[in-house]
Order: sequence, then structure tokens, then C-alpha cells
Amino acid sequence: MLKIAVIGGRETVMGFKALGLETYPVVDAGEASRTLRRLTHDNDDYAIIYIEENLAVQLQHEIDKFKDRPTPAIILIPGREGSIGLGQSALKAAVERAVGTNILGD
Repeated sequence: MLKIAVIGGRETVMGFKALGLETYPVVDAGEASRTLRRLTHDNDDYAIIYIEENLAVQLQHEIDKFKDRPTPAIILIPGREGSIGLGQSALKAAVERAVGTNILGD
């Protein structure tokens, strides 16, 4: 069975633990990068990996490696400080690639 992981600050990921997702609290982008590599290197166990937006800014090069692969789907989520708009922008770009036009509006 495929799994779902959440990478982010402790305050962000702990709510997901209550939902039964695998959580990986990290303190900085370096640790998040190492965790992402560990979860994806020769490993097809994860269908979805949620990553906190503020960490994803610094991991964009690594996240981009997965944008054309079906798994794992890398989904950006807001941290406890709120959204910085990356998740919405990434979703909009993915839909535009799949459909060929912007159907979500501005």
C-alpha cells in the first residue's frame, strides 16, 4: 500500500500525524532535503509527499525532478505562518500543463 508523508516544521506536521500520515518534522531546509532524498531514493512507497511551502522555496530544484513523474506527487502546504502562495502557483502550473490552458483563473 502506498503511503503519504508530510515534511515540515514540528507545529505543521503534528496535526497530520493524528490523521495517520507519516510525519517528518525538520528544523531547516537542509534536513528537509535529506529527508526528501531518503523518502524518494530507490523508494516507490510514497504516493504523496506534502512539503511546507517555506522549505519548498529552498528545495525547488529537488522538487522539480518530480513534476513530470506520477509518483510521488509533491504537494506544497502552508506552514503555521500562513500561505506564501507557492502551493497555489504550483497547482495552477500543473493544471495548465495537463489541460493546456489556465482553467483556474487568476
